[in-house]
Amino acid sequence: MSPSPHNRVAELHKLASHAHAAAAVAHDKGDHLTAHELSKQAHEHSMNALKLAEELAGQARKSKKA
Repeated sequence: MSPSPHNRVAELHKLASHAHAAAAVAHDKGDHLTAHELSKQAHEHSMNALKLAEELAGQARKSKKA
């Protein structure tokens, strides 16, 4: 069974958080390229979480109107 959309949003937020933390560690070690890539990955996770959350909110609004 696939995870619920709400769980997927939470998972994406968690992935973004971990990627941001890893980027900070890489930056402290002077590995700016890795830090940049991890920051980019964190941003992608955050944007995916936002998109999914907005879709869920839209579905909730539609179901309330029905």
